[in-house]
Amino acid sequence: MVLTSFQNTKCECGHQNAVGTVLCEACGKPLYDDDANNSILEMRYDGVARKSQKASPGLIDSVWNFFSSVKIAVILIVITLVGSSLGTIYPQESQFVNVDASQYYKTTYGTLGHIYYLLGLSHTYESWWFITLLVMIGSSLVICSLDRVLPLYRALHKQKVRKHDQFLKRQRIVYEHELTVDTKQWLHDTEQALRKKRYRITKNDGALMAEKNRFSRWGPYINHIGLIIFLLAVLARSIPGWHMEYYAAFPQGEPRPIPDTPYYLQNDKFTVEYYSDKEMPEQFVKEGRVMPKLFETKATLFRCVSNCDDPVLEPKLEQVTKYDIRVNDPLEYDGILAYQYDFDLTPKLISVKPMLKDQKTGENFGSFDVKMSNTDTQYTVGPYTLELREKYLDFALDEKGTPMTKTQEPNAPAFVFVIKGPNLPESGEPYMYFPLQKDKVRFQEEAINRDIMKKLRIEVASMNDVSISESTSYLNIRKDTAMPFVWIGATISMIGLVMGFYWQHRRIWIRLEDQQLLLGAHTNKNWFGLRNEVARVLQATQLEVDAKAIDRGGNKA
Repeated sequence: MVLTSFQNTKCECGHQNAVGTVLCEACGKPLYDDDANNSILEMRYDGVARKSQKASPGLIDSVWNFFSSVKIAVILIVITLVGSSLGTIYPQESQFVNVDASQYYKTTYGTLGHIYYLLGLSHTYESWWFITLLVMIGSSLVICSLDRVLPLYRALHKQKVRKHDQFLKRQRIVYEHELTVDTKQWLHDTEQALRKKRYRITKNDGALMAEKNRFSRWGPYINHIGLIIFLLAVLARSIPGWHMEYYAAFPQGEPRPIPDTPYYLQNDKFTVEYYSDKEMPEQFVKEGRVMPKLFETKATLFRCVSNCDDPVLEPKLEQVTKYDIRVNDPLEYDGILAYQYDFDLTPKLISVKPMLKDQKTGENFGSFDVKMSNTDTQYTVGPYTLELREKYLDFALDEKGTPMTKTQEPNAPAFVFVIKGPNLPESGEPYMYFPLQKDKVRFQEEAINRDIMKKLRIEVASMNDVSISESTSYLNIRKDTAMPFVWIGATISMIGLVMGFYWQHRRIWIRLEDQQLLLGAHTNKNWFGLRNEVARVLQATQLEVDAKAIDRGGNKA
C-alpha cells in the first residue's frame, strides 16, 4: 500500500503512527478502512509502515523501492539462472590452460562453438553482466530484508496486549461468547491450558495475549543473510588466487607450473591396471572391452624458490610433498587439489635438442634445447641468434590456409624462428622447424624454408637428443579459498529455511468485558492447526467449540 496524499495517522486511542501504517501500532485499529464489509485484516508486518511505502519518493527512495520489490528479485534470479545455464553448454575458458579460445571453440564444437565464444558465453561466470546480476540480487536481498525486518521487529517488539474490537473481530479466527462462570477463574484456567501448549502469556487489565514460535518469523531473514554470504563468497572467487579450476595434461617427467601459485606439479610415473577377463562380465569379454581397474599418478609437488618469473633462467624448485593420486583420492596441499580424471599412454614429445649446421661447409655451430612447454624465446648458437616468433604444438592449416594449433598437445609441433647472424639480412630470416620427421615430410619443411635451408639447417643428430614422455596423466587442478564461506552461507540459509518451514508464529488475543469474551487469533501459516489448537484450549475451559465454526476462512495472512 503506497500513500499518495497526506492522511492523518493519529489513532482514536491517541497513538501517533508513522505515515504508511495500516493498523494502529498500539491498539490494532485499522486506520484507512472501516469494518463495513467485515473483511479479514491484512496482517503483514502487523500493518507497520515500510520505507518502500513512502509517499512522493525521491531518487534514492525510487531505487530503494525497485530493489525492495519481491517481484524484481524473482525476475533477477530467473535471469541469473538462465544466464548461468547458458554457461554450462560448453566448457568455460577457465578450465583450460594455454588454449587459444578463439580457435578452440570453433575447432572443437564447430560453428555453434564459435558463436558461443563470440557471444562471450565461454567466460560467463567472469563476465561483467553475470557479476552485475549477482550484485543486484545481493542488493535486492539486503534492501528487501531491511525494508521488512525493521518494521516487523518494531511491530513484534512493542506488541500491546489489549487490542481494539475491530482488530479482534476481523481476524480469520474469531470467537465471541458470554461467560456464565467466574471470569477470573476462567482466565486462569485458559492461561494454564495455553501454557501447556508452550505459549508465552502476557496479561493486562482483563486482556491476555498468548504467543509462541515468534523466532520462526526471522527464518526468511536468516535465510537472506545466508544467501548474502553465499553471494559474497561467489563474488570473492573472482579475486585472483581465490578460485582456480582447470584440466591439464602432465607428461611423465616434466614439472609443470600451476597458474597463479608458486607451485609446480610433476608426473613422476603413471601406472594403470586393467580388469582381467575373469573379473569382467562375460558380455564385456565377448565385446573385447578393456576396462581400467586402477590408474594412479605418482606425483611430486614443488615450490618455486627463485627465478620464478624469469623468462630466461630455469626456475629453482624445492620439493614440498609427494602423493599417489588416484580417482577420488586427490593430492591436497595448501588449498590445492589435484584430481585424477584421465590418462593417455601414447608417447608425447617433451623436448628436442637440435643442432644448427652450415649447409655448405657442414660445420656444427652447436645445439639448443627446445622444450614443448615453457619454450625459451631466444637461443644463441655459435655466431647466430634464434628468436622464437610462433609456436604451434599441434600444427594445422585452417580453411583459409592460415597456420593454427588444433590442440595444446605436442602431436605435431612446429616452431617459427627468426635467425640472425653472418651472411643473413640484418632483420634476419624466418625458419620453420618441425621436430618430428613425419611432420617434416607432411608439411614439406624444405619447401617452406627453401632459401635459408641452402645456408643453414636445424636437425637432431640422433634419437638421444629427443626426450619423450612414456605416458600423460590428465589432472583436474582446483583451488577454492571461498568454498568454506560458500558452505557457511548455505548452512545459515538452510537454518533459516528450517525455521520458517517447520514452525509457525501463533498469537491469541483474549478480551474480557464484564462477562463478554472476545477472542482473535492469527498465524503466519497453518491456519487449520491454529484453529484446532484454539478449539482444544476453549474445550479445556468447558466451552464446547466447533473448530470449523471459529474459522472465518479467507486467503489473507
